[in-house]
Amino acid sequence: MERKPVVAIVGRPNVGKSTFVNRLVGARNSIVDDAPGVTRDRIYFDVEWQNKWFTVIDTGGIIPGDDDDIMNSIFSQAQLACEEADKIIFIVDGKDGINPIDYDIANILRRAEKPVFLAVNKCDNPESMIMVSDFYALSLGEPLAISALHGSGGVGDLLDLITEDFTTSEEETEKDSRIRIAIVGRPNAGKSSIVNALLDAKRVIVSDISGTTRDSIDSYITYKDTEFTIVDTAGIRKKSKVDYGVEKFAVDRAIRSIRDCDVALLVIDAKEGISDQDKKISSIITEAGKGIIVAINKWDLVEDKKSNTINKFEKELEKDIPFLSYAPKIFISAVTKQRLTQIFEEGIKVYNEGCKRISTGLLNKVINEAYALNPPTSFKGKRLKIYYTTQVTAQPPTFVFFVNNEELLKDNYKRYLENRLREAFGFFGNPVRLSARERKEKK
Repeated sequence: MERKPVVAIVGRPNVGKSTFVNRLVGARNSIVDDAPGVTRDRIYFDVEWQNKWFTVIDTGGIIPGDDDDIMNSIFSQAQLACEEADKIIFIVDGKDGINPIDYDIANILRRAEKPVFLAVNKCDNPESMIMVSDFYALSLGEPLAISALHGSGGVGDLLDLITEDFTTSEEETEKDSRIRIAIVGRPNAGKSSIVNALLDAKRVIVSDISGTTRDSIDSYITYKDTEFTIVDTAGIRKKSKVDYGVEKFAVDRAIRSIRDCDVALLVIDAKEGISDQDKKISSIITEAGKGIIVAINKWDLVEDKKSNTINKFEKELEKDIPFLSYAPKIFISAVTKQRLTQIFEEGIKVYNEGCKRISTGLLNKVINEAYALNPPTSFKGKRLKIYYTTQVTAQPPTFVFFVNNEELLKDNYKRYLENRLREAFGFFGNPVRLSARERKEKK
């Protein structure tokens, strides 16, 4: 299948790039804030216009020649986006007028040798429209007046121009069958370094500054004929330490990425050990019903490793987060790339285990045997009876027990039944959900 055309959105900080992207996508998918430099990495969104589908790359604001490390990284990311794109939308600020930085960016875009569309944003009234002609000085062709905030102006005309030679429709686009792995964890646990090591490219900005990644970023990779989408997310801190605004949106985006993934890779810092926040993130993953792999990163920094060091860490994990006993644990290093391929191997296993569906006959045989071997204790003179069991969904594997009384299915017996199901069918790396429904006993 033909890939979707790619359109990069570039410009200096605070000209309304993310607002424009949100207008295209039709939802608040990009973080929008009045503070310059909010968008840092390249963010990808699929957009439809007049039944033509294309991919938009939202980039950070460019300040060429800025000495700040983060700003230099943003500039590099925007350059990579331009190399990757088929077409480029250069957004400038119609209220502020032409800026010296706009000239610098225009010079860079001309060297990219890609079709560039000059969009003059914030043209919300006739007064601002007067300044549009000033942007001819950038020598990038005819400037188009738009209002990303209100959707008025020439947004439709701009999209018509961009998509006039696009032919890919939704029907012609291959359905995404990739396994989606979200890389999650506390800030500075090494999530972006893992992504870059897996891709062997500087796909996301890596910095010692906590909280560098703010958006959830998709990357695509194939491992042994299996395609993956790797999602790098913002570090999830405790609520009490999260500032309202951009960081809160970033954390919300990370949590949404967990809900949208097939498998979550929980990254734990081997030097820092297991924290309460790691437990909280584990709970978010299991409550979302997602497959999980626990990756202990920075294993190369652990000193005095002995033959039983991994066993000791696994026992500590089981003690601190006992409900993750079913999850695979891998000990990796993003720096040395030690055991990184296990992420893909375990990802395939966990995904397949979560997709399992058990035949009703075999399922009832296992539950009936478990019941006969260990009948539940009676409660107030009544004993639980299980008439029938069925699997209602996969991802996560979810089972319903038809019983004589819902209240008689206690948590401890639920755990027993779950363990029997895992012994029989696996479901390795996936939460298993059990529920009960009352049904009158047939005479």
